[in-house]
Amino acid sequence: MAVLSKIRQHSAIMIGVIALALFSFIIQDLFTKGSFGSSTKDVGSINGKDIAFEDFRLKVSNVEKSGQGISATEASRRVWDQEVTIALLAAEFDKLGLRVGEKHIMDILTADQNIGKNPMFLNAAGMFDVAKFKEYFKSNPEQAQYLKDREKDAELNAKFQIYNTLIKSGIYTTESEGKFNYELASNKVSFDYVAGLFSTIKDSEVKVTDADVLEYMKASPKKFKSEETRNVEYVLVEDKASAADINEVKSKLTSLLSGRVEYNQATGKNDTLAGFKTAKNVAEFVNSNSDVPYDSSYVAKKDLPAVDADKLYNLAAGEVYGPYVFGKYYCISKSLGRKSGVNAKASHILISYEGTQVPNKKEKRTKEEAKAKAEEILAQVTANPDSFMMLAFTASDDSSSQQGGDLGYFGQGQMVKPFNDFVFNNGIGKVGLVETPFGFHIIKVTDKQDGVRLATVAQKIEASETTSDKVFEKATKFEMEVADKDFNKTAKEMALTVSPAVSVKAMDESFGPLGAQRTIVRWAFEKDTKEGAVKRFEVANLGHVIAKLKSIDNSGLVPVDQARPYVESILKNKKKAELLKAKMNGSSLEAIAKATGSTVQKAADITLENPVLPGGVGQEAKVVGNAFALGANKVSAPIEGVTGVYVVKNISTIKAPALKSYADNVAKLKSQSASEANRVLPALKEGADIKDNRKDFNY
Repeated sequence: MAVLSKIRQHSAIMIGVIALALFSFIIQDLFTKGSFGSSTKDVGSINGKDIAFEDFRLKVSNVEKSGQGISATEASRRVWDQEVTIALLAAEFDKLGLRVGEKHIMDILTADQNIGKNPMFLNAAGMFDVAKFKEYFKSNPEQAQYLKDREKDAELNAKFQIYNTLIKSGIYTTESEGKFNYELASNKVSFDYVAGLFSTIKDSEVKVTDADVLEYMKASPKKFKSEETRNVEYVLVEDKASAADINEVKSKLTSLLSGRVEYNQATGKNDTLAGFKTAKNVAEFVNSNSDVPYDSSYVAKKDLPAVDADKLYNLAAGEVYGPYVFGKYYCISKSLGRKSGVNAKASHILISYEGTQVPNKKEKRTKEEAKAKAEEILAQVTANPDSFMMLAFTASDDSSSQQGGDLGYFGQGQMVKPFNDFVFNNGIGKVGLVETPFGFHIIKVTDKQDGVRLATVAQKIEASETTSDKVFEKATKFEMEVADKDFNKTAKEMALTVSPAVSVKAMDESFGPLGAQRTIVRWAFEKDTKEGAVKRFEVANLGHVIAKLKSIDNSGLVPVDQARPYVESILKNKKKAELLKAKMNGSSLEAIAKATGSTVQKAADITLENPVLPGGVGQEAKVVGNAFALGANKVSAPIEGVTGVYVVKNISTIKAPALKSYADNVAKLKSQSASEANRVLPALKEGADIKDNRKDFNY
């Protein structure tokens, strides 16, 4: 309460300070965002072409509305990616002078089922009628913008189809490439070699510093390119129930078990209220005292709280159990009886036919053919019950075929009626045939579960107002204390834990283990948030987060700690390579083997297409390439490979005979390069000047 008292004592001063700060904020806002300022009104630019904020905002809003719970940040990401893609491709279309006519645009529009199959635009023969399509929009001018937008999208799509075709046509394979591919697979080299493997040196013998990692990244900046990141460390002061709060909920539930006397103000008399054990209207009692409404369904044992499942399931009718903890609730439960067969387990083989809504039919068949096949399978299963699983796997049109037709457990009413009725009206082991709108089902009932009906009073375990006040007081005190003190030291003094720093980018939504906390990320990137800044955030269902901006990394490279897992092993091997090379001295392989404590090994008929060394070493293309480059009986210098350092001696090189045609190899390379066109857009983005200002617009 000390903090609150200080606030109360200085309330008059605080009001004046707040008023002054508010006035300053308004003035600053006018200068930075209003007509007095020169701040950008564009959300970004692509190669100098600006993206107006208002247009961008409207598009984001539309995506949000159509995205079923999609966040503004995710919506802005989708719209931004689309804007970048369109801008880059449109510029390419203009360079090439691509043009499309009305027919091409109409072809794109009619490929859309909402247009091409719309009854309003079909003629008597059920075909799309261009005249009816144009007449509709002529008669409905209010729909003009919709048509304009669709035509614009269709024009872009049509141009992209042409552009993509041009790119693919430009990708070709020469006869020389085919010849080279043939030689990679057919030329062979045999050689002796000595291997100094990296695994012979312990990792502890070589150290990789942060400076080493950073130097490696700077040598390949494109590979480690990153947006600006900010590291935020934080303290979480959880707003959770105290031991006293938990005991209070438990005591309250315990008091509901037996009857009690309460004074009735309306009558001026004491009323005797029935307890949970003796209540006649159990549903009403539950709904009056529980945070979770009464549920009359029967529950299988597997669906009961795991720790208390045995006791709850085996309660006699009318018997009460509890209080017990289930998730975030304290509960008391009364058994209202047991019922057999509340859940069932079954397997089936579905034989569908033309006209049924089954996506992946194994074969086309009429209804009559399907029925005949289903009856044939039923006869097979009846004669040999063990064949059911294999028949389901090979013949069923349902996705459950991959599990031998097993559908798992399900309750009454979860399956289509004929299927449901067969399963719940027959015993375990029964096999039969039913028809549903999906086709014909050969069904086998494999198991049933009994269930228990429980009336449960559940009260949520949560922090009381007193506890929440104490948590708020502690969080506020910490925030004030660290304003001019050491963050970690102050946390330790107040018995709080500083969580490891979280590295975030400007448009991230997730904040480490706390999940979606866009507000914290946005604060970290505000212009006024400097290194060392601290702010408290109230986080729903968690408590208070006191965040500190630990550092800003605008180097353009990923943080060292993120790159280390990838880079460290590479750098350790490089350092090991230097140690091994120093040992590999000698005029012959035998001398080098002796110096390194290894042996001379042989590799016969190795190709560059499959440069695998014997003995489980793996692929060593650089080693094999060097062996090909050597003359007969020549010894190489130490070669730094993937798994170690090698010295090789060429024994023989056998070149494959030349062919009259390398058409097969050309065709092989063509099929491998079919997806090369997909690299165009990433390449355009890599070379573009893209400025992203979304973080300045509260996304």
